[in-house]
Amino acid sequence: MTVDIYWGSGSPFAWSVMLALELKGVPYNSHLLSFSDGDLKTPESLAMNPRGKVPVVRNGDFTLSESNAILAWLEKKQPAPALFGSTAEGTGVIWRAVLEHAAYFQHHTHGISGAVFYKKMDEMRDEVRESAKAVGEEMDRYETALAASEWLVGSAMSAADIVAYPHFELFFRLMARDDVKPEKLGFDSGWAAYPALSAWRSRIQAIPGYDNTYPPHWK
Repeated sequence: MTVDIYWGSGSPFAWSVMLALELKGVPYNSHLLSFSDGDLKTPESLAMNPRGKVPVVRNGDFTLSESNAILAWLEKKQPAPALFGSTAEGTGVIWRAVLEHAAYFQHHTHGISGAVFYKKMDEMRDEVRESAKAVGEEMDRYETALAASEWLVGSAMSAADIVAYPHFELFFRLMARDDVKPEKLGFDSGWAAYPALSAWRSRIQAIPGYDNTYPPHWK
């Protein structure tokens, strides 16, 4: 099986799928699309995903969007190594971690990034501060969990890790911006303030093929 993946540099959703492809050893053809050049709004892109978002994968006549759906599909197509557990209970706990991350972490970090990227900080400052507080609480939960275990769920890397990790990278990169630091949102020390999270980050960065997935415009 060879997969075509259409992705954008810096998209945490695309990044998680690319990490899964590397982990599972699935050959893929990379199609890097530009957000700024409007590549996601071309007729060809919209035919694959009318929402105009990435990632999108194609395998023969099959096309699929939405990163978590793609991860579930990959798990069926290439079961090993398992990213969603080997038991019903393991699968349930991993999915819970994935969905909790979306609801309680991504929800708030996306609100902050929207205020920054769309230059709406002045009108959204109160919302941003509330979201930063919520993110800090979630960071503490992750730090506590990873101080007791190398991975977010169980004894091996899972979908919970590769879904969450890119969003942490994007968030800490956002917090290091010169136009964000004056807001004093509480993350000036970046990864260094979270030693267990930092060790987890290093384990993920050790994935064979990791460098192939790293956003090229961040290098």
